[in-house]
Amino acid sequence: QNVTGVQTCALFFQAEDGIRDRNVTGVQTCALPISAPRVRTRASKTRLQAMKINGNAIRTGMVIEHQGGLWRAVKIQHTQPGKGGAYLQVELRDIRTGTKLNERFRSSETVERARLDQKEFQFLFADGEMLTFMDAETFDQVTIDRDLLGEDKVSFLRDNMTVIIESHEGSIIGVQLPDTVSLEVTDADAVVKGQTASSSYKPATLENGVRCMVPPHIVAGTRIVIS
Repeated sequence: QNVTGVQTCALFFQAEDGIRDRNVTGVQTCALPISAPRVRTRASKTRLQAMKINGNAIRTGMVIEHQGGLWRAVKIQHTQPGKGGAYLQVELRDIRTGTKLNERFRSSETVERARLDQKEFQFLFADGEMLTFMDAETFDQVTIDRDLLGEDKVSFLRDNMTVIIESHEGSIIGVQLPDTVSLEVTDADAVVKGQTASSSYKPATLENGVRCMVPPHIVAGTRIVIS
């Protein structure tokens, strides 16, 4: 897909699970640590009903009820051992404490997918450790501790950005950012002499302070897209 006025670049940044990158023709993108659902274009509220699913139906980003708590699947891996049946290796993160847990789920097992409310909010401002969002329908405001998002996501919040706030039984448990964010390159190193190959990159800094690697032709003032 062609994006007018957006330069192509390769983005790398230190995420919670290490450095990740993904090459996409036209626009080079960088994967955020947490998988996010697409933000809808108009104010809406969705309730994800509690339901039992097979153990091998767990997907990245899904929230399940497990061991008396709420856990989000952050990594999954299908495994077929030499002996025995196939299973799904899942890395889970406790929604409230951040504790990680690795579990195996087989297709014969059932798990409870958590019942969540999802609603669009608009990011207004940050005040110290607190972030203020406004309900897109009622204009009510809510304040959330930035630790709930984590610094990796907070750094990509932009004024008036539309996000999805997830809640469970009245308590906010997560904030999902849009799939893509457009940011300006504020500083880019000079091209090294002889660095002309398309696979060569140079360090650059984005307006939110994130360091990344970009192609030689990218200069300060260029806007790039992060996905």
